[in-house]
Amino acid sequence: MTTIAPIRLPVAGSDDTYTIAPTKIVALGLNYRDHIAESHSVNVQGFTGEVPAEPVLFPKTPNVLVGPGADIVIPAFIREYEFKDLRIDYEAELALIIKERCKHVPAEEALSHVLGFTCMNDISQRNLQTNDRSGCFRGKSLDSFGPIGPRIVPPQRIGDPQDLDIACRLNGRTVQQSNTRHMIFSIAEIVAFISRNFTLMPGDIILTGTPSGVGRLAHGDVVEVEIAGIGTLRNRVVEER
Repeated sequence: MTTIAPIRLPVAGSDDTYTIAPTKIVALGLNYRDHIAESHSVNVQGFTGEVPAEPVLFPKTPNVLVGPGADIVIPAFIREYEFKDLRIDYEAELALIIKERCKHVPAEEALSHVLGFTCMNDISQRNLQTNDRSGCFRGKSLDSFGPIGPRIVPPQRIGDPQDLDIACRLNGRTVQQSNTRHMIFSIAEIVAFISRNFTLMPGDIILTGTPSGVGRLAHGDVVEVEIAGIGTLRNRVVEER
């Protein structure tokens, strides 16, 4: 059984901790060209080989959030569907946390509204994501499907957020490796676009997309997301009994 508890992450450069408590989590799909090229392999509605003209947004709900070292739980009810090709994927991503209420943020002011950056793993249940008529909502928002951490790094300490190495390791083997410079839409463009559509609130989380190399998770796996200047987020995968 998954217990949803407050997640407190250390803030780099201080003795402070920050409690993760977003009103919403807004995520981007198809924000790395190499991931677009492999998008046919995940067989998701709306994911094509075309480069999007504007950011592709979808929600994750706050119940997904778990901290460093917590388990990613594959829910027992998934087995009831008897999917022929059960697929739950990892997706390493740079996440940012909004500092204050904001709306219609100009791109050139975007970083001034960011509290800090951290790692996140956008766990995805592909069968639900593909087959649900409502789209990817359920497949992206199961309990524990959003590990976050291990710390928050403020903008003034991160360096250039558009030049950060990002990697994912599965059981010690590197399966994703890229750099945030390869994003199609920059962090500034993402914040500007999202804030034009929705009022952003303190603590809201924005996920900036994943590079190529997404793949399957199974019971007993250990998955790590590492981003330069932030650290490594490590979680184990378990099946709910």
